[in-house]
Amino acid sequence: MEIKVTKASSDQLKAKPTDESKLGFGDLLTDHMFLMNYEAGKGWFDPRIEPFHDLQINPAAMVLHYGQEVFEGLKAYRGKDGRINLFRPAKNFERLNRSARRLCMPEVDTDLVMEGMKQLILLDKEWVPHSPGTSLYIRPTMVATEPHLGVRPAQSHLFYIIIGPVGAYYKEGLNPVRIYVEDFFVRAAVGGTGEAKTSGNYAASLLAAEEAKEKGFTQVLWLDAKERKYVEEVGTMNMFFLIDDEVITAPLTGTILPGVTRESVIRLVTDWGLRVSERSLAIDEVVQAAKDGRLKEAFGTGTAAVISPVGQITYMGQNFVVAGGKMGDLSQRLYDEIVAIQYRQKPDPYGWVEMID
Repeated sequence: MEIKVTKASSDQLKAKPTDESKLGFGDLLTDHMFLMNYEAGKGWFDPRIEPFHDLQINPAAMVLHYGQEVFEGLKAYRGKDGRINLFRPAKNFERLNRSARRLCMPEVDTDLVMEGMKQLILLDKEWVPHSPGTSLYIRPTMVATEPHLGVRPAQSHLFYIIIGPVGAYYKEGLNPVRIYVEDFFVRAAVGGTGEAKTSGNYAASLLAAEEAKEKGFTQVLWLDAKERKYVEEVGTMNMFFLIDDEVITAPLTGTILPGVTRESVIRLVTDWGLRVSERSLAIDEVVQAAKDGRLKEAFGTGTAAVISPVGQITYMGQNFVVAGGKMGDLSQRLYDEIVAIQYRQKPDPYGWVEMID
């Protein structure tokens, strides 16, 4: 399908940020957006790039009543030569389609939507920031638009992509964060939608996250829903622990998001000759390792923050300082390596980077 492009008029163009040190995250969006529609029996149609605008949606649209919505998050980076590239974008659209299947939504043609995304970025390429640590955030989204009050899969959908310049996700930047282990609320259970990137999972996390924030914590570390025993993920990130000489992360059993950065970290750490385990890790084991001095590091991984070191874990009223409250050597090495590849500051031996201009 041909992608129709309608450029914004001069009076529709927005003022671009002048101070990239104050970008923040998620507040600024560019001048254009990519959209296409779906109808059962017809498939996807009318792929287009248009000036950024509000969506017009029926009050009975099924996304508003039954939560059929999936999304993704990835970034475009400006290299030191000024050219723009993406980091493992196909992985994000593969995951989008897995999420769509779980929510009974239609899969997209990954080649088509990736082409639409690239055209959108190049049209708004002046929005891609230049400063170290900044990037262009990309949010592909699919919502059920059929107006119907009744529980069943929708027959019509809208897919769109919006983009915007961003800085650091956490105000702490690379400074270690404090996380609170949640032992009452749960995020997802086996057999649920925990492995899908869908809005309901994030809605379910908000109350615990707000309560943790009021106590002075940055994020919540979730435990499994059945026993409240095994660590899973941290808010918007997958979680890793370095205990003795073993790098441990939760297995993909259907309750956590299969992160692209998570997969990248596992590959790097394995290639560096470290022992990596995707296994169930009890919070009691983490606590005991912290008491014994064997918990050397803990860090989260995700597109938004890349690597977020953990300086303190609080569980059952007890505080456990990790890595002396500083960023550990492994966390720093992983961050430096991934970011250098993303910005093309060093060779990419894995073929993770895709140039688009």
